[in-house]
Amino acid sequence: MSACAGSPPMPDVGEQAPDFELPSTSGDIRLSEAIGRSKVVLAFYYEDATPVCSNELSMLREDHELVRELGAEVIAVSADNLASHEAFVERFGGLPFPLASDEKLEAAKVFGVVDDTGKRSGRAVFVIDRGGKLLHAERWFQPGNPSQYEAIFRALGLDL
Repeated sequence: MSACAGSPPMPDVGEQAPDFELPSTSGDIRLSEAIGRSKVVLAFYYEDATPVCSNELSMLREDHELVRELGAEVIAVSADNLASHEAFVERFGGLPFPLASDEKLEAAKVFGVVDDTGKRSGRAVFVIDRGGKLLHAERWFQPGNPSQYEAIFRALGLDL
């Protein structure tokens, strides 16, 4: 999952997160507006209704209250269209955060997480502070890996 030739370099921890605007299940989302309100956990996932991606979103749903207590909001992003996202949210019985549709992979490209097929984003999680600086980058996120998941909360300021 490397950046394509001619694409912007992947942002590193300590650097400014690239901005994007995408349609989502809660209306259009501009990352710069979200980080103006709070820290952001930006979770890229491969595809709606797949088992591992469902686990990734389930974890974030279960710990959403803790994320909010730590002053952050969650934005989940995949290449699926809004109709697919809305059906996925319905199967979940609702999600407390939006699913953004990145059909052209614009956000995935600027964050350097387009998968090897060039058609979807890989599973990746970024934590961004209110100033837009990347606090944590997990470019190959595995939902079953407790140390990766704990690192997200450490980046949000939780003392584990």
